[in-house]
Amino acid sequence: MGEQRGGALLRTMSSPERATFLELFFDLVFVFALTRVSQRLVADVDGGGMAVNAGRTLLLFLVLWHVWAITTWVTSRYEPERTAIQAVVVGVMFGSLVLGVTLPRALEERAPAFALAYVVMMVGRPLVLMAALRGHPRRMVPVRLFGWAVATAPLWLVGALVPEMRLPLWVAALAVDYLGVFLGWPLPRLGRSRPRTWLVTGAHLAERYQQIFLISLGESILVIGVSYSGEEFSGRSAAAFGLAFLVTALLWRIYFHRAGHLLGEALRRAGTPGRLAESSEWTHLFMVLGVLVSAVGYELVIAHPYDAADPRWLVFVVGGPALFLAARSRFEYEIFGRVSRSRLVGLAALLLLAPALTAGPALLALGAAAGVLALVALADARHAWGRPPESSASPLGREVLGEAGPEA
Repeated sequence: MGEQRGGALLRTMSSPERATFLELFFDLVFVFALTRVSQRLVADVDGGGMAVNAGRTLLLFLVLWHVWAITTWVTSRYEPERTAIQAVVVGVMFGSLVLGVTLPRALEERAPAFALAYVVMMVGRPLVLMAALRGHPRRMVPVRLFGWAVATAPLWLVGALVPEMRLPLWVAALAVDYLGVFLGWPLPRLGRSRPRTWLVTGAHLAERYQQIFLISLGESILVIGVSYSGEEFSGRSAAAFGLAFLVTALLWRIYFHRAGHLLGEALRRAGTPGRLAESSEWTHLFMVLGVLVSAVGYELVIAHPYDAADPRWLVFVVGGPALFLAARSRFEYEIFGRVSRSRLVGLAALLLLAPALTAGPALLALGAAAGVLALVALADARHAWGRPPESSASPLGREVLGEAGPEA
């Protein structure tokens, strides 16, 4: 009886593959949270020790990503219209809002609130699922997540209360959290359960990855608008404003040109969709990070369009698009099993141009990034001209696992 009640929580063939309105509502929190990441990165540039400060901000971004990713896998495995799952999503949504509010000073005086919100989400989410699944075999997956979350909770909480130990303890805790994902959260006598072996709704996961990328672009648009509206409304920053929008539009075009559209198809065709979904999650992490880094570059150039391009600024103005192209190349391989030459040439051009761009104004550097991305987009259009739309041919997940175990 308990197994039947718990089984009602699982997705079925009749479950909707599209993201629910609650999930889209959940994503709105991440628009706000990602703006806090970019604003903290801008502060890292203005202060001393940029590399160390940017590394600290990266730590906080990875916390946000971990929360979003695990929640996305949960809603792809379980019926999102069930009360228990909706309670999980709403609870994580509020916790994520707390993370966003505290993020600008999360490594300073707001550390206790940041750590407590994260620990409550990581412990509470599997606890609710364990109770809802009752005697169902899939209960063992949230049991594993709960065990690992409880194990790392002291590191987060002690780090929050002991400032001199905060950074090393949080780095260790986050490393363990991500290690759990890679290993499948193994526990004594229970073994492990890697996400790549889970039964998931591939079309739903594909849509969620596409949406988080669009959210990062939305954050960029917000940065562009806020940055320009805060400056004197004149031609001085208008060119930077226009170029920043152009770069954002090109990132959208390059992402969705075939590979971005075909992720759902590739997951449906995969014998083991979890493997492709797991790989694609990490690829999207770096693409989203590339967009966020680019947004920091927009703000710097809009504020100082004709100032000499500081090498630190180029890390964002040129480095953001370069990181995106590198991750987008991997994404292309995941969908088609090959990488277009135009992406590799564009990546090399950005890296080779960067040293020379220090001799000119910041606006020139943003223009160069836009020019390289435009050439990549034009190469895509030229390659597709007059040819039938290409289908997915992913080399990942081709193998078909044996009959799925009860925990899958």
